[in-house]
Amino acid sequence: MENAEVIAMQFRTAPPVQRPYSRWAALAVLCAGTLMTILDGNIVTVAMPAIQGDLGFSGPGLAWVVNAYLIPFGGLLLLVGRLGDLVGRKRMFVTGLAVFTSASVLCGVATSQGMLVAARALQGVGGAMTSAVVLGMLVSLFPEPRERARAIAVFSAVGAGGGALGTFLGGALTQAAGWHWIFLINLPIGVLALFAALRILAPDQGAGLGEGADYPGAALVTGALMLTVYTIIGAGDRSPVGTLALAAMSLAFFTGFTLWQTRAARPLLRLRLFRSRALTGANGVQILLIAGMYGFQFIGALYLQRVLGYDELLTGTAFLPAPVAIGVLMLTLSARTIARFGPYRVLLAGLVLITAGMALLSRAPADGGYLADVLPPLLLLAAGFAAAMPAVTGLAMSGAREEDAGLASGLFNTTQVVGGSLGLAVLTTLAASRTERLLGGGAPLVTATADGYRLAFTVATGITATALVLAAVLLRTRRLSATDEDTSAVRVATRA
Repeated sequence: MENAEVIAMQFRTAPPVQRPYSRWAALAVLCAGTLMTILDGNIVTVAMPAIQGDLGFSGPGLAWVVNAYLIPFGGLLLLVGRLGDLVGRKRMFVTGLAVFTSASVLCGVATSQGMLVAARALQGVGGAMTSAVVLGMLVSLFPEPRERARAIAVFSAVGAGGGALGTFLGGALTQAAGWHWIFLINLPIGVLALFAALRILAPDQGAGLGEGADYPGAALVTGALMLTVYTIIGAGDRSPVGTLALAAMSLAFFTGFTLWQTRAARPLLRLRLFRSRALTGANGVQILLIAGMYGFQFIGALYLQRVLGYDELLTGTAFLPAPVAIGVLMLTLSARTIARFGPYRVLLAGLVLITAGMALLSRAPADGGYLADVLPPLLLLAAGFAAAMPAVTGLAMSGAREEDAGLASGLFNTTQVVGGSLGLAVLTTLAASRTERLLGGGAPLVTATADGYRLAFTVATGITATALVLAAVLLRTRRLSATDEDTSAVRVATRA
């Protein structure tokens, strides 16, 4: 979740400890651990057709290869962040690396759908344990604002580079050695990162488990997310009564979570956060933004392979311009543009570009070409995302109180994952349903598949357009000057 790096505020900061190794060596360890989770989010996409062909996933069921990772990852971020504060962040980080690496091996040797989905869920648990504490450790390592800014820039560059590398590696490994190796490659990376973490990272003293954590709240919110995505994915294969029953159960879990947060002694999510219109609006915009973009990444890879006939390596190469452009623009132009025009205007401009890119993709023909039909919208989406994400992050955090900064950061990470999993579930289900109906009517396979993907891109266009309207309406009241907004962002990024 590289977009939260600019916030740098995980709970309390431990006192500085004398370290036998350079702080920059410790930063390299944190980057290596984070790189694995970022790689995993991108590397799987290109290998989806190979996984489906080998293990026999249905069209909608294939989304569970991604969602089984995203749901526990998003549902547990707040809880494991709190646990890291209690038991020590190094201990949580190292344990997360061990869990993630072990789960990656299980994914790599999976021989059935159930085994792969279960191992992916375990990966999500390990990914949450690792990711939730990284920013807090980074803040402890670099208490001086200027050095911290440099460290965050390095960390952000690793995130952007990981996105590009993951897409390319997914294609290269799948074509050269098979899809199993997209997971097995995590074994040497994880072992090295684990060994380095044990040697280089300084131990920290947690507050102790006696301080307590909201386990019931974490169980309720994770269950609610799981039920919601399952309800959407399987809606076409069950009766309306069954779908309504599952939707009611999901609503009951969300309601139970909300009620519990009003009564819990140490709630996972303090509901008073949502009194801030900026924070609530920015998180709502982010859910829609990520829903459209994550769905595009998944369906776009399938379009290149199943409609245009690309192999895995060519698909990964075709996607490479987008994450590279996002990384370059984020590190060179985004901050200066936001400082000059303010995050509100930059966010709207980014959402306009994203919506335009989705609209172009919704017209992609069955006999299209990469240069004419794929690359132009890909670059529009990249430019829009590079503008929109830092802007919406700044707006969200400008609405958080000083004492709520860490919680607001965790909430922002969580809504990212929620948007990704729900967008993927909705768009893949719609595409599969349209394709099946057309095939049933006698349409050629490629034509029916392309039409299904066009429907998904059309819906994604509507989702991002809704995000644009929501941003214009809810965030317009934030009439801070560009200087004020930049000062607010710096204040948030430098608080320990």
